[in-house]
Amino acid sequence: MTAPVQQPGPASLQATPMVNSDHPAVVAFAREHAQGTTDRERAVALYYAVRDGFRYDPYSLDLTPKGMQASTVLETGLGWCVPKATLLTAVCRAAGIPARLGYADVRNHLSTERMRQSMQTDVFVWHGFSDIWLDGAWRKATPAFNLSLCEKFGFLPLEFNGVDDSIYHPFDRSGQRHMEYLRQHGSFDDVPLEPMIADFAKYYPGMGHLSSALQSADFDADVSREVNPGTTPRG
Repeated sequence: MTAPVQQPGPASLQATPMVNSDHPAVVAFAREHAQGTTDRERAVALYYAVRDGFRYDPYSLDLTPKGMQASTVLETGLGWCVPKATLLTAVCRAAGIPARLGYADVRNHLSTERMRQSMQTDVFVWHGFSDIWLDGAWRKATPAFNLSLCEKFGFLPLEFNGVDDSIYHPFDRSGQRHMEYLRQHGSFDDVPLEPMIADFAKYYPGMGHLSSALQSADFDADVSREVNPGTTPRG
């Protein structure tokens, strides 16, 4: 027997400390990019605006409340999966479309050697995505990898049509393993920062070194070096 669909509550439209959908920059972004006549069309437009308008950079890890705010992605022009999902959730709410946050632990087969050495694993805990209420159902949308990054490094870009879930592909264009989902954490109205920080400390015991080692490096240069051996890394 299929479980009943959880209807969106008032919280799925409200601003929170990190899903700060009432921030003027977030409101302005939603107003500019939420194009279309239906919620589905507007959500799809917002998805692509967030996916491609902000560079994916997992080296920009900042687990402070400010670092995790939706508005911070607008300020910096980049983010990793969690802040980019937070931004998509926020602009959907600002456009009047119910949205919440979802998280899963994944095995990311596209991490760089610098990340693997710093983290001592290719498992990423609390990978973030958005859950958007469209046409009577929650649709998963993952805006992490911008199109230019996918084209440069041979990733399959994640599309979103507002009907099907947009989640990572198990294989890349060359048939190599890409992403494996290991555990779902469920859905949240705001970023669950405390359990996220606790799990980062548990699974990545060198967290302080991890942050400094990554933030002083260049993600694009590291991936370029690994995809095209012989290039000189920066950072």
